[in-house]
Amino acid sequence: MSEANKEYRFDSVDLILYLWDRKWPIISVTVFAALVSIIVSLTIPERFKSEVILFPTASSSVSYDLLSMNISKKDILKFGEDEEVEQLLQVLQSDEIRDKIIKKYHLMKHYDIDSTSRYPYTALHKEFSSNISFEPTKFLSVRITVFDHDAQIAADIANDIAALVDTVRNSMQKERAVEALALVEKEYITLRDQIQVLEDSLKVIRSFGVVDYERQSEVLTDAYGQAIIRGNLRAEQKLKEELEIFAKYGGAYVSLRDFLEFEKKQLSNLKSKYAEALVDATQTLPTKFVVNPAVKAEKKSYPIRWLIVVLSTFSTFVFMVLLMVISDSIVKRINEIKNTER
Repeated sequence: MSEANKEYRFDSVDLILYLWDRKWPIISVTVFAALVSIIVSLTIPERFKSEVILFPTASSSVSYDLLSMNISKKDILKFGEDEEVEQLLQVLQSDEIRDKIIKKYHLMKHYDIDSTSRYPYTALHKEFSSNISFEPTKFLSVRITVFDHDAQIAADIANDIAALVDTVRNSMQKERAVEALALVEKEYITLRDQIQVLEDSLKVIRSFGVVDYERQSEVLTDAYGQAIIRGNLRAEQKLKEELEIFAKYGGAYVSLRDFLEFEKKQLSNLKSKYAEALVDATQTLPTKFVVNPAVKAEKKSYPIRWLIVVLSTFSTFVFMVLLMVISDSIVKRINEIKNTER
């Protein structure tokens, strides 16, 4: 057997003998720590865990998804990317969702927080954050995790938070969509009334016989020339009067007609925008896909009592051994110094 092995064996045996000589203090403190950890673990309230997994939808408006002709209908079913995941997390962490959950489940009372204390809402929000968390996953989804001493309440809170995502997000979007609808509606009504005025003006000009300026003027001019050639003074006079009417109202007719045609095209485009704005302001689509809804947990997730006891006991044992080694080393060193001084 090599010297290294002998030395290792000697050190190991020496350590065992060292611990054996001091077994009673170590055993006493370790057993005491085990008993304390058992008692403490039994006093820790049980907590049940529930989770919801969400995928955000691709960001777009309802009208863009349903009315636009430039996209595929598959966009409605697309999952969101990194940007949408970040947006979903921001919505989940909003004060509106937190306050709605606090109010619905009376969490101030549920968490046994004294409402007459100095900072009750600070304590409430801290407790809320410690029991409810949101985190992105590597699959571009978001996990909602809820801990509570009541398994059913934990599941209900998780599912309600997931449901509130649509409520809060659609509320924010609808507020802007309503303002946009009001602007588009105002422009649409103004343009429609303007077109009605143009049509009334054209109607007046048509009452003078100007219906199709280009064709009518061509026919009248040709007929007037024929009347002059034939010497038909009566027809010539009548055609001359009609040509004077066309000369007086023809330019206005052409301008109004062309402008009216342009304005009707604008009204058609504006009508499409109005329809889209109306859909955005009155209709909603889900903004997330729920992969796994929360269910009532069958067993607690925390505390793991046996693990608490084992870790506490082992830590105490190691601490006692180190403390004794350090203590003996200090005492030995002090004695050596005293012997040297003598």
